Amino acid sequence: MKLLPALLPAVAALAVSAPALAQPITVAEVESAQAAWGAGIVRIGEVHAADGDYETAAAEHLETLYAYDLGDVLFKPTKAADDQFRGSFDEAHSYFVGGIVAEDGGFAINPWTAVRFENEGVITDADSAVAMGNYYFTDPSGGEVKVEYTFGYVRDAEGDLRINLHHSSLPYPG
Repeated sequence: MKLLPALLPAVAALAVSAPALAQPITVAEVESAQAAWGAGIVRIGEVHAADGDYETAAAEHLETLYAYDLGDVLFKPTKAADDQFRGSFDEAHSYFVGGIVAEDGGFAINPWTAVRFENEGVITDADSAVAMGNYYFTDPSGGEVKVEYTFGYVRDAEGDLRINLHHSSLPYPG
């Protein structure tokens, strides 16, 4: 039993210095990631409207918020019919600003003035999280478009949440 008190400082030091990767994901972190995603979509449209480099803004959005550099990302965009999925960074970039996928008109350059999330639920565990609900995109005239979503998140080495699952669809009209 004398060994236990001697180990306590070492265990405490490990707990304090544990990488962010080891910390469980919280609902607050998911909500923060959602806010960052919405702000990024708005920013891409603002940059486009100002005749700025919206393609770089979209690339930064993807690099910061999606996990394409960490592994597979499952992405099913809202307005995708012929080519339903965006498995690569370049395909996701095309969806947001137009490009390599013929049907992509540039969802993020619409533009949108606001994006708000209403989570139906968030499931978190030690190294991932899933959120599902509705998000609302506000256009310049103040009209809202309701879209259903499921987002999955993983934590990167810096401790930030990154999207590894993104499914969006328009509500069933019936």
